[in-house]
Amino acid sequence: MKDFNFQQIEKELHRQRLENLTRRHFLRDCASGVGGLALASLFGACNPFTSKENISSISSNPLAPRVPHFAPKAKSVIYLHMAGAPSQLELFDYKPALHKLDGQDCPPSLLEGKKFAFIRGVPKMLGPQASFKQHGQSGAWVSENLPHFSSVVDEVTFLKAMQTDQFNHGPAQLLMHTGGARLGRPSMGAWATYGLGSENENLPGFVVLTSGGKDPDAGKSVWGSGFLPSVYQGVQCRSEGEPVLFIKDPDGVTRELRKSSIDAINELNKIHYQEKGDPETLSRIAQYEMAFKMQISVPEVMNINDEPANVHEMYGTKPGEACLANNILLARKLVEKGVRFVQIYDWGWDSHGTDSDLAIDVGFVNKCRTVDKAMTALILDLKQRGLLEETLVVWGGEFGRTPMAENREGKKNPFKGRDHHTEAFTIWMAGGGIKKGYTHGETDEIGYAAINGKTTPFDLQATILNQLGFDHEKLTYEFQGRPFRLTDVHGKVIHEIIA
Repeated sequence: MKDFNFQQIEKELHRQRLENLTRRHFLRDCASGVGGLALASLFGACNPFTSKENISSISSNPLAPRVPHFAPKAKSVIYLHMAGAPSQLELFDYKPALHKLDGQDCPPSLLEGKKFAFIRGVPKMLGPQASFKQHGQSGAWVSENLPHFSSVVDEVTFLKAMQTDQFNHGPAQLLMHTGGARLGRPSMGAWATYGLGSENENLPGFVVLTSGGKDPDAGKSVWGSGFLPSVYQGVQCRSEGEPVLFIKDPDGVTRELRKSSIDAINELNKIHYQEKGDPETLSRIAQYEMAFKMQISVPEVMNINDEPANVHEMYGTKPGEACLANNILLARKLVEKGVRFVQIYDWGWDSHGTDSDLAIDVGFVNKCRTVDKAMTALILDLKQRGLLEETLVVWGGEFGRTPMAENREGKKNPFKGRDHHTEAFTIWMAGGGIKKGYTHGETDEIGYAAINGKTTPFDLQATILNQLGFDHEKLTYEFQGRPFRLTDVHGKVIHEIIA
């Protein structure tokens, strides 16, 4: 049966080659083909994959390394997203004035005209549920929930006045990673890979690692390619079991047979591309070839068992399990191998106070323990390997948490928790040409609203692209008659945080 299938592929390839040479085939497709050429000329051949300056490089390999707009500060990005939105008020944004208000009714001025996901009526104010100290020469405030991270604050820039306009997880995650709160736009990693290509022809340019037991609320769209060719979407890998599902050859299929079948299929795809000029066909060719190469390269790079014992201790890894620490170590290995963009999503940071796992003083503390040691190790490990200056590390969530306690449906929650908050949250960045030991932006005395140095997801996206060597206004893709970009019509580079 397998030989029969392979013979069928060869017959189809032969048929396609002959069909391209027949007069009947030309006459059949002439009207639509010539019409299509005329229409393309009217639209200015808007697709960059078929433009003269790009056709030679992208047609041969859409993942080939490409030169950015200007000299980059960073070669790769590791983005750690804590899905659910960690509370800045229990981590980085110390507000002693909030202690004094603990248990008091929330002032009407904080509620009038505002929308919250679950707060109803008049909630109580909730003081910080952690103690804080200043650390390092920069004097950065960090809570007791991150004892290891407090030792590396002088390598980090804090953005303490981040704001968003989305207060539900899915839309806020989409906005943070795709530049739009609705489905259908390419993710940041897809844009980076589209612009830069990949340095390692045996690995994807954009790799995604998940932990916490679930995917982000926005689903896999937060690492999708949207309207970009699908070759630029993130490839999800796993730290437990097979690194990539279905990457092994079926029983009875040799590597030589698999290579022959892929070659034959790609010959068909090349013929189809020559006929139709559809860039998605190039993606299909590249994906088949990449999958074949990944059968060898991925199991090797995804194996952390051969890392030295001191590295495992440094990160707090658990080989063989699906956990955040393993993924953070894998991120370091992947950027070492030339992967452009590593996206980590860790689920479970939604501290509403509806049960102990979502309590700000129980479950949240446990989540901090899963990330503290590993993210600290990542900074130190990259630095000791000489990779931190060329690797941009970003950490944060999709929005912040309220200084008021959540009172779901107007009733006191069984545990201490905070509702979603759009007007203030904290993200930190390190390496990749970002200032060390710096804090940008400030919130009011209770951490309710940003008062200076305000930044948005669009500003963050523009800054990340800037560090990779791109003008975010010029990294575009023509779709539906207009040029689209990651930041849409928004965003400014946060020049104050660039070293």
